[in-house]
Formats: sequence, structure tokens, C-alpha cells
Amino acid sequence: MTDPHLETPILETIAPVSHDLGSFSVHRALPSKGRTMVRPFVFFDDAGPAVFGAGEGIDVRPHPHIGLATVSYLLKGRIMHRDSLGTAQAIEPGAVNLMTAGRGIVPSERSFDEDRGVESRLKLIQTWLALPKADEERAPAFEHVARADLPLISGDGAEARVIMGSLWGETAPVTTYAGTINADIRLDAGGSLPIDAEADERALYMAEGDAALDDATLARRQLYVLRPGVAATVRSDGGARLMLCGGEAFAAPRHVYWNFVSSRRDRIDQAVDDWKARRFPVVPGDADERIPFPDRPRTVSYP
Repeated sequence: MTDPHLETPILETIAPVSHDLGSFSVHRALPSKGRTMVRPFVFFDDAGPAVFGAGEGIDVRPHPHIGLATVSYLLKGRIMHRDSLGTAQAIEPGAVNLMTAGRGIVPSERSFDEDRGVESRLKLIQTWLALPKADEERAPAFEHVARADLPLISGDGAEARVIMGSLWGETAPVTTYAGTINADIRLDAGGSLPIDAEADERALYMAEGDAALDDATLARRQLYVLRPGVAATVRSDGGARLMLCGGEAFAAPRHVYWNFVSSRRDRIDQAVDDWKARRFPVVPGDADERIPFPDRPRTVSYP
């Protein structure tokens, strides 16, 4: 048997696919051609950094979801989230918006009107969590957890905010449907932080700065899938910002097609038909626009 302490901590490196949206770019690490999930995460987007001039902003029109929970976490800026449950919730850096789609929900995300009158900045990490089979058709839900309510761990030139799950002896008060870990890690120059090996699957995303995991140098905007059962330490010489994600391995894979996630292909086909036929609910206060189903969806992964 191989001694896990002698193995390198990095199992796989994923270079995101970048999409230019005009005012900013989105860097998508999951799903990728080689790996569709770091369970339960089926989607990982790094949006920005964006600088909006006066009169500009972000406008993500109403669009549908099923079978997943979205985690929106801002590093810079602020956004107004609305959805078909009647939610109207601002999100700012360090807070979490968790939207559970279940059998179906429609959200929109837009800049505040007052922010459009001045120069503004935005950087967003958005991830999708596949729901366990028993929860795929649950009632949709939304929760907001403020920055002050998320555990913050400090020491050795490092600071980590626990977004979901239990890490470093602290547990975030954010709903999880399967075993999930998620954290925002900041390293000062010379800082370090241990990365435990308890979760079935784990990945580190290098958002900013410079860092190394044990002896392996980490490149900016890369997702590093970690080897199961191998603990490691992340360090930085000049300062860094990283995101940690992962959790429980599912027994069955998931299909991802556009904004829909399910263990069943036929359920996704039904969701596509429902959106085209306008059978999804509307977003109160943002019902005049919608994103049409695309001719060629960019986000597609089938097991």
C-alpha cells in the first residue's frame, strides 16, 4: 500500500475556459472536458474582475434552474438577487446567497441602480451544487447568511472564512444537503494554512496572488483537484486568495445541460420544454425579460 504522506497532493489541474462578456470575462473551471464534478460541485465560475463605467453594470436576466443549489460569493462589489419565490436580497463581499432550485426556480442578478451612476467593480465566485437524489425535486428555497455569521479562522498569516460545512474546527450556518466543504482563504506574505484530507473530494482554486501547496507551485486561475486522503499545507510568499471546495462523493453521476442538473436525462428534457413553453414561474419585480433557451448551450456534461 502506498503511504499517502509520500504522494503529491495534486491529482489533477484544470485550466478554466474563459468567456468574454464584453465588460468582463467569466472563467469556468467546472464542468470541464476531463472532469464534470468535484462532488458535490458541478459548476465553478470566476467572474471578473470587472470595472463598470458610469451607466454600466451587470444584468443577468431571469433564467431557470432545477436539481441544484447555487452558491454566490462576492470578492468585490455588490449585486441584487431576485427570484420567483419573491426574494429580493443584496449580496456583498463575505456573505453567502444559497439558492436551492429543487423542482424549479427562476432568479435574476443585477447591479443596483445607484451603482450605475458611478464607476463600480465586481468579482464573483459562483458555484453549483448537485442535490442528492432525494432532494432533486424538493421545494425551492433561498437563504442569505451575512458575513458576520460565517466563522473566520485566523493564524500563521492566514485567514479563512468557512462558507459551507465544517473546517478547522468551525461549522458554517449554511444549509447543506450532502457533505460539503467551501472556504475563502486569504494568505499574507509568508502565511500558511493546513488543508485537511477528510472530505471525499477536494479542490483549490487559485484566485489571486502566489501560492504553493507543499512543494507544488500554484498558478493563477487554475483549479487543483486534490488527491483523496492526502493532507497538505498551502503557503504564500507574497500573499494570495484561494477558494476551497469539495465534499461527499455521490454514488450516481449527474447530467448538466445549460442551467439544469439532474440524475435523469428525461427530467432535463422536461425542464427545457417547460422553459420554452413559459411554464416556469416569473420573478416578481423583474418579469419583463428572460434569457431564451440557447441554440447551443455552453454548459453541458453528460456522464
